Amino acid sequence: MSINKKRLFNELLTNFLLINEDVEALIVSDREGFIIAGQKKASTDMELVSVLTALINPLLERMREEFAFKKFGSASFDTEKNRLLFISIDENITLSVVLDVLASVDNISPYAYFLAEKTAQIIFANEGDLIQVNIPNFETESTTSDSTGRIKEQIYQLRLDSGGIYKFKFIIIGDSSVGKTSIIRRFVENKFSLDYRATLGLNVLAHSIKFYGNEVSLSLWDVGAQDYFKRFRKTYYMGAQAAFIVFDVCKRDSFVNVKVWYKELEDFLDKKNFPIVIVGNKIDLADQRSVTYQEGIELGEELKKENIEGHFSYIETSALTGENVEDAFSLIAYHYIMKSKEREEQKLKESLMDQINSLLNKRGKLTLSFITENPYWSPGLQILNDVNILCECEKLIGDKDKRLYKYSNGLIIKNFSLDNIDIKDSDGVFVIFEARGKKHIEPKWKEVVINIIQNLGENKVALIGIRVSGQSDWSNIIEEFNVNEYLEKSMISLLFFRIGFEYRLEIYDQLEVMFSTIINLKNFLKYF
Repeated sequence: MSINKKRLFNELLTNFLLINEDVEALIVSDREGFIIAGQKKASTDMELVSVLTALINPLLERMREEFAFKKFGSASFDTEKNRLLFISIDENITLSVVLDVLASVDNISPYAYFLAEKTAQIIFANEGDLIQVNIPNFETESTTSDSTGRIKEQIYQLRLDSGGIYKFKFIIIGDSSVGKTSIIRRFVENKFSLDYRATLGLNVLAHSIKFYGNEVSLSLWDVGAQDYFKRFRKTYYMGAQAAFIVFDVCKRDSFVNVKVWYKELEDFLDKKNFPIVIVGNKIDLADQRSVTYQEGIELGEELKKENIEGHFSYIETSALTGENVEDAFSLIAYHYIMKSKEREEQKLKESLMDQINSLLNKRGKLTLSFITENPYWSPGLQILNDVNILCECEKLIGDKDKRLYKYSNGLIIKNFSLDNIDIKDSDGVFVIFEARGKKHIEPKWKEVVINIIQNLGENKVALIGIRVSGQSDWSNIIEEFNVNEYLEKSMISLLFFRIGFEYRLEIYDQLEVMFSTIINLKNFLKYF
């Protein structure tokens, strides 16, 4: 598939003008002044811009000389009506950015270097190359950290069940020429190029993967490693939620510098629980290795000791052959999703604690009973013990058929096996039946539900959770639990609910339902 460079330039430059109000015009030109591509606002005189560019040709020549010595040539120049920013694409081609006279060059520079990188990609593109021309809004990315330092996670669904959708930004950093861009290109395009070209500040790509039935959308930020770009990297890092730190297994200095890059992350982001995958690249050059696999593992363990809240992994890849590249991105997705799950569970714990405290403030005491088939597996009991961990607990009974916990804040939790139920003084009852792979309910289950209906006090709550799998016939199971004739004679609230693979989060949800129902019933009785 051939590349339409004119169309790509038009789209890229137009997008850039739309997102940056202070930019009047953009010009890509060669050293003779020939305009390769350009775009301007309607009010800007492009011919005048070309004249200004020609007048300061000596300044541009100095930039080109710097680029020839592997320095990233750039310069700014002020006129009466405009500010001009110039960036060398290579020794022959220059990007000119025309700004409003009051514009801040410092603010626009991170965008300008991103534009320079995309310009270089278009100019040097080969047939079949994938070039994405969307412009990231760094201000939006930066404000994902609020004044308390809390990262606003870009998650559309915080569940690990199959079918979840996750979207997050992560950065790829490390020394120059270790293969960062090659790893990304292998992942996104399944291609490898032997032609090395340093990234001009920043390259951003979007890509999606399937991960255990979930859709994970990645915003990949390939950050230039040269010292010149360090002043912009804090802007590029803001809002990132995970990182690759890449080194070359054949260059020991790049391995040593992993700690330097990690320190920069700490300084710029001030985050402790940040998922990081250390990537040892170029394992295809086995005869040139200077860093062993074990040393990579030990480095991850060393960083973990320094930051016990962090999430570190080590993996080795070859961008040339593609070995482990897909696994490296799956690993970062796994870390991020698990971190998101932990964060979501913490929020749920805080919400449950608020509900418990609200009930205790009004009632002084709250008694909850959990009924399970397996005396050693009671997730509801475990969750509430975790939630209420700050309160002093007295364990009064602790055998396998009956457990009793009494907390200093007035919460009482009981746990019973199916054959030993005593719920008469309970405000709420929570039951779990194991029905995975079953087409029919066990006779004992219906007896337990009837027992609850007949013995639970008026205006109390009972939740019946049924853990099912894909092979379970939910409709048939519920039909076999027909207890309507018993419910008609009672004054309790009874609810059946399905429990799937990610049962902990689902049980949090149902515990919230239980507490909300208890609160509503109390308010209802008070009203009447």
